[in-house]
Amino acid sequence: MNELSRAQIRDLMAQVLKNQDKELPADDATQLREIGFRSLDFSELALRVEDETGEELNFDAPGLRRIATVGDVLDFLVELQHQ
Repeated sequence: MNELSRAQIRDLMAQVLKNQDKELPADDATQLREIGFRSLDFSELALRVEDETGEELNFDAPGLRRIATVGDVLDFLVELQHQ
């Protein structure tokens, strides 16, 4: 498995936002609602991570509910790669 670093996932997240003419803030504590990052954006990001790693990410709704900030997204996707 080709594991992605937090920085690589951040770059993918920036690309997802850029496609919508949005910018990823430098502060990982930024709330997702402030930048308009929605569940569809998360899905697109997760698919990009899967494409890059060649592995399927397995996550459930309860895990997603705790995600509120940019840092939460990054931590969650890094954690999923270790399962």
